[in-house]
Amino acid sequence: MSNPLKKTMVYLGLADEEEVYDEPVAETPARRERAVERSVEKAAPVTPLHRPAVVRQPTAPGAVSEILTVHPKQYRDAQLIAENFRDGIPVIINLSQMSDADARRLIDFASGLSLGLYGRIERVTSKVFLLSPENVAISGDGTLAPADPESAPFTQ
Repeated sequence: MSNPLKKTMVYLGLADEEEVYDEPVAETPARRERAVERSVEKAAPVTPLHRPAVVRQPTAPGAVSEILTVHPKQYRDAQLIAENFRDGIPVIINLSQMSDADARRLIDFASGLSLGLYGRIERVTSKVFLLSPENVAISGDGTLAPADPESAPFTQ
C-alpha cells in the first residue's frame, strides 16, 4: 500500500485496508456479503429534526391578553424580546435609552425575528417599534407622524 491516496482513504475511513491493496481480489459471494454488512454498519445514525413549538395562540382569534413593553438598555435585552414574541405576545420596543449602534443592531435582530416567525415589525415613532405576531392584526393607516430629526439613524 504505497499509494498515498489509498493510505489517506483508509485513514479517513473511506476505505478498508483490505480493499485498497493494489492486487485484484476475486469477487466471491462471501466477500460481497461482508461488504454489504460493512456498509450497513457504517451507516450514520439519522437524527430527526423537530420543529419548534408552535406559536401560542390566544384563546379567541384576535383577542390579546397582554402586550409587553420593553425599554432595552443593551443589546443583550434582545433575549427577553425574542422569548416573549416567540410565545405570541406583541412587544413594544422603546429604543430611547440605547446608543444608536446598539439600537440599529436590535432593530436588525427584531426584523429577522419577525420575518422568521411570520410576524410584522412596525415603526410607531422614531425610536419605538411594535413587533406583532402572525395572529395579531394591527389597524391604522400606517403613516408616521411628521419627520423627526432623531429618526434618521433608523431609516429602513
